[in-house]
Amino acid sequence: MLYKIGVDLGGTKIEVILIDESSNVVDRKRVPTPSDNYDNILTAISSLVSDISVNISDYTLGICTPGTISKQTGLIKNSNTQCLIGKSIKEDLENMLNLDISLENDANCFALAESKFGSAQGYGVVFGIIMGTGVGGGIVVDGKLHSGRNHISGEWGHHTLHQNGHPCYCGKNGCVETYLSGPSLEKYWYTLTGKSQTLSEILYNFEYDEKSVKWREEFLENFGYGVANVIDILDPDVIVIGGGLSNIDFLYTEGKDSVYEKVFSDSIDTPILKNKLGDSAGVFGAALLI
Repeated sequence: MLYKIGVDLGGTKIEVILIDESSNVVDRKRVPTPSDNYDNILTAISSLVSDISVNISDYTLGICTPGTISKQTGLIKNSNTQCLIGKSIKEDLENMLNLDISLENDANCFALAESKFGSAQGYGVVFGIIMGTGVGGGIVVDGKLHSGRNHISGEWGHHTLHQNGHPCYCGKNGCVETYLSGPSLEKYWYTLTGKSQTLSEILYNFEYDEKSVKWREEFLENFGYGVANVIDILDPDVIVIGGGLSNIDFLYTEGKDSVYEKVFSDSIDTPILKNKLGDSAGVFGAALLI
């Protein structure tokens, strides 16, 4: 029997899963991510894989990682786990484990997992959105990940939403991520209200005064344009949202309405769904890479 092992390398936890040929979960483990130390992260992943594979001999291994993989160099870039940047984690882990592995970013793994096991099951073209500390996306077509010629497919977080807008770490201005990520929404809230609060605190204590309503309306407006642009280009069969912002209920009501108003069509019924797998989507997606 050929087993599949998936590893999700997150900012706070590393999770590993073992599934059989029928996609049944045989075993899973989770440990805290070692504090921003590359060698310790490699050792932790190697140890988890060795532990979970101790009783099997034939398996594939996929890794879900933050950031993106440079097509030109094979090195990690744009990762919020900064010790990974500029590292060849794929090659280093292959040498440690003496095994070929597949490596993809977290948004692609999320989209793949939700298309197979989650809210997007049964749909042909799936666009998976990650909205959290950053903004990313992945595209799955008929059950297969579409990475694109330059391996940047789905990167809607760096579409230009406002040409002369907020500066982004990528070097451009006005990227979607600078308006629809958790930190950007918290920053805008502080600008309007002078209150330093987390997004959860903002939403839990929300009062419909003038400044709060302005914050909410601009959030919905930017969400509408950002997602509508994707639909205009890709016209997916379904959109599924993951990341911390996926728990905001009004994205599936007023947010969807805002999107529909801005799509270039007089008729639109694209489902916009909340994810089903939560923070385990990455590890399932990693297992499905091969």
